Amino acid sequence: MFRSHILVCGGTGCTSAKSMEIIARLEEELKEHGLDQEIAVVKTGCFGLCAMGPIMVVYPEQVFYCMVTLDDVPEIVEEHLVKGRPVQRLIYDETLRTDGETVHLEDTDFYRKQKRIALRNCGVINPENIEEYIARDGYEALGKVLTEMTPDQVIQTILDSGIRGRGGAGFPTGLKWKFASGNRGKVEKYVCCNADEGDPGAFMDRSVLEGDPHVVLEAMAIAGYAIGANQGYIYVRAEYPIAVERLQIAIKQARDMELLGKNIFGTGFDFDIDLRLGAGAFVCGEETALMTSIEGKRGEPRPRPPFPAQKGLFGKPSILNNVETYANIPQIILNGPEWFASMGTEKSKGTKVFALGGKINNTGLVEVPMGTTLRTVIEEIGGGIPGGKKFKAAQTGGPSGGCIPAEHFDIPIDYDNLIAIGSMMGSGGLIVMDEDDCMVDIAKFFLEFTVEESCGKCTACRIGTKRMLEILTKITKGQADMADLDKLEELCYYVKNNSLCGLGQTAPNPVLSTLRYFRDEYEAHIKEKRCPAGVCKALLSYNIDRDKCRGCTLCARTCPAGAIIGSVKNPHIIDQNKCIKCGACMEKCKFGAIYKK
Repeated sequence: MFRSHILVCGGTGCTSAKSMEIIARLEEELKEHGLDQEIAVVKTGCFGLCAMGPIMVVYPEQVFYCMVTLDDVPEIVEEHLVKGRPVQRLIYDETLRTDGETVHLEDTDFYRKQKRIALRNCGVINPENIEEYIARDGYEALGKVLTEMTPDQVIQTILDSGIRGRGGAGFPTGLKWKFASGNRGKVEKYVCCNADEGDPGAFMDRSVLEGDPHVVLEAMAIAGYAIGANQGYIYVRAEYPIAVERLQIAIKQARDMELLGKNIFGTGFDFDIDLRLGAGAFVCGEETALMTSIEGKRGEPRPRPPFPAQKGLFGKPSILNNVETYANIPQIILNGPEWFASMGTEKSKGTKVFALGGKINNTGLVEVPMGTTLRTVIEEIGGGIPGGKKFKAAQTGGPSGGCIPAEHFDIPIDYDNLIAIGSMMGSGGLIVMDEDDCMVDIAKFFLEFTVEESCGKCTACRIGTKRMLEILTKITKGQADMADLDKLEELCYYVKNNSLCGLGQTAPNPVLSTLRYFRDEYEAHIKEKRCPAGVCKALLSYNIDRDKCRGCTLCARTCPAGAIIGSVKNPHIIDQNKCIKCGACMEKCKFGAIYKK
């Protein structure tokens, strides 16, 4: 019996900030003080508040320590765990009242408006201990469906819940399962999990696998029972070593407890799961390419129909859902479809996990009911934009999504609303941009990614995206004219309408959405040879304010190109023909006399 538990984040973010070393140091310090039998150290998954990592929470007091370093550990042990005096300077400020008492983490701005279903166990349990998962109702849903429900009842429950796929276009999950459910027991079938999360700025699925791997195994077994499959595959990126390791541990533990394998719960139902490691190809997130890769072939999409529910993995009926979708399934089974359907909007039920990144104070993972406004997510949960900067846009859906401008700041976030304004939900990456971001450069960034990741199978995507990137590059260099802009837009629709798979069809979305809402920035680049945000290097010019310049000559001595002319104690000027736009002069100027425009 332990008098205290110390939960330390073992997610990727905190691990990279030495949380594993902090755990080791903590265990050493506790042993030195003779407290190792009184206080348990628990490695957990991600708490969500990644901006504050490494994170440590001490129970039962619920003291939330943030940005903990190795050097802080002896002080925490000595002051808090021995003397009972929490280390005030390390406590997350939002959990600390003026009287010195702490408030529950769930009462802070970051967590208050969240509803954690997919993330319910992340930061709560040790992901490498199946008994902790079982203590949180783990595998109870699997037991319920195997002993109390027919496969058709399971599918109907998923249909009634209204859950839609959390990985892309939002296809109804129950409908997908129903399509694949025919001929149970007569045809070999497969259950697949898409853990190939490749969107820039997205880390939701990765965090669920790192913090709660058993929920995916349980959900896949439920799906196998529903459609009549006995084998599952999790396609996970090899670049996610922590997720891979914890999945391997979880699968072994589940097999050892006979929760995977033969005759589960003594019901005669057989189901097992294997891992397949992806090599990081973005296109393998597309369902047919993913299945082709599992088969050991080059990961390329194929035409549909036939859809995977009829002819998928190894030519057999198969279903594919992503990690977050599966993470909701056990709770739907246990709490009922009505419970899940009571959250969200009419056509988008439940919650959605977002990875907040970019120009925002509270970077990390959040899970909110569908229909929560963008303003709520960014300003209240995310803590707003650093430095008092003005919100400009939010990019959702990764390379397949689009940019949401400030005019839609109060839009309720759901599948249909995002599509209506030229974006999409995608996997749930949400990158925030402020007034210092150039939207043309943003579109160029995502298109560079798409060009790099195109599998090259179809001409529209292989060549079309490359031509689009060439035009965008011309625009950012100030070499384009308005005819190029018309050509760019035409190419967008061509690629969208003629690409083979969903990734190629959605590749133009970042360009189309920025053209729709920020055309003035494109026109400024073309007509005025000016980047309004001051990002595109080729269009920048550095200038000296004559009234502020003191003639100290520091800028001239710093300039590597010899572009600054002037004598001592007299205002200097910059020769624009020689200037290489490195910004060294602006950085060195002590009088703020140099500015860029």
